[in-house]
Amino acid sequence: MKDSVKQYLKAGNLFILTILFVSFLQAQTVEKATTHYDHQHGHTGDADTTSLLYAFRSGTLHGHFRYFFMATDNRSGLSDYYGQAAGGGIRYETAKFKGFQVAIGGFYIFNIGSSNLTHPDPLTGQANRYEIGLYDVEDPSNKKDIDRLEEFYLKYSHGKGSIILGRQLLNTPFINLQDGRMRPTGVEGIYGEWKAHKKLTVEGGWLYAISPRSTTRWFNVDESMGVYPSGVRADGAKSQYHGNLTSAGAFQLGIHANPGKKLALHGWDLFVENIFNAAMIQADYRLPLKDKQSVLISVMGIRQDILHNGGNNDPALAYATPGSHAWAFSGRAGWSDERWEATLNYTRITADGRYLMPREWGRDPFYTFMPRERNEGFGDVDAVAVMTTYKVPRKGLKAAISAGYYQLPEISDFRLNKYGLPSYYQVNTEIRYQFHGLLKGMDAQLLVAAKKRAGELPSNLKYVINKVDMINYNLVVNYNF
Repeated sequence: MKDSVKQYLKAGNLFILTILFVSFLQAQTVEKATTHYDHQHGHTGDADTTSLLYAFRSGTLHGHFRYFFMATDNRSGLSDYYGQAAGGGIRYETAKFKGFQVAIGGFYIFNIGSSNLTHPDPLTGQANRYEIGLYDVEDPSNKKDIDRLEEFYLKYSHGKGSIILGRQLLNTPFINLQDGRMRPTGVEGIYGEWKAHKKLTVEGGWLYAISPRSTTRWFNVDESMGVYPSGVRADGAKSQYHGNLTSAGAFQLGIHANPGKKLALHGWDLFVENIFNAAMIQADYRLPLKDKQSVLISVMGIRQDILHNGGNNDPALAYATPGSHAWAFSGRAGWSDERWEATLNYTRITADGRYLMPREWGRDPFYTFMPRERNEGFGDVDAVAVMTTYKVPRKGLKAAISAGYYQLPEISDFRLNKYGLPSYYQVNTEIRYQFHGLLKGMDAQLLVAAKKRAGELPSNLKYVINKVDMINYNLVVNYNF
């Protein structure tokens, strides 16, 4: 224990000293950075702005350090866990050259102190769920060789449109960053955006590879499905689709319309060839009131269909039962002003079937979503959540409290409960702060998520550990420069 404490203190001091050093360098070089210097000729002001060399020398460089502490306090008699990670990354993007730009970025991570994440809980045999995500889920014993080239693309911009080819970061309802660990999910493919009209924007493309958060490798789209624990099939047997699916990739289309200042409409379709299709429509309405107040109303609906053979001719190896489908609906109503926002949120997934979306690709789009749990993989769900946020922009302070009730099918109803999660209550408390002065560029986040079962204690505690009757603590510090 003493060695762990010493390691923690040394790593923490090193992290803080590194940030202070970078802050000093940044302050010393800010004036120099504002003036272009022609290294070839040794003076400023006469660079050839039409050259490719100028585009590279005039690019932008961004750096990021991140520290993450996480701990889970489970029910008495079950294993508790903690993990600490620190890392950093660099991203560079050239200036435009005849509409083209190149970007490259990568990140490294170190395990600077954690529980033994290779050992399952002795009582239930269950593996760690949360802290392992700070590192490499494919190799929990890896503590220092955790790195990834997560952006490497060619971008072309013309008029009101742009297109990107290569590795990139994408944030959409179905495929998103899910940035709740050290690094987000990355995608590889060709993806573009076009502002067809001042009130209409279209985006979309083909993705052929994905690198889920908490991994270091890039997988073909079909290979990425099941990298995380994949639950059970509809008949209760363990899912075996990882590594057994066949797909040409994921094709995604998004359409955004603003028919008026108060209304925004969104349509999405995600087609995963040979496996499934998911379509979503969403409407957001904001009614301005006096004194900078507003009424907020939003609704969404999702229809998902399993296509062909579900990815494999053998039903035991398919992603889901061929021919099955699911419906999901979510909505919110609320009020906001300059500092406060409060919403009442509701989600219904019908009993037609499970709503399925690879957890490797992103978090739920539902308004009832709260960090540290999802409702993907379930059917016949009723979820209600109250969310409040208070912010003081000038002080860089933001606080939020959310509370929800999530009624799920019985854990024995395998057709509608993929992950064996009981119904539960959840309360999240979060505080974010952006620093000023010497530490400008630094921000900190404290998140505490508590989950309590809503019903009798399951006889098998594997349905409890890391799922309900637990508290998850998170402290995150970022420094961007």
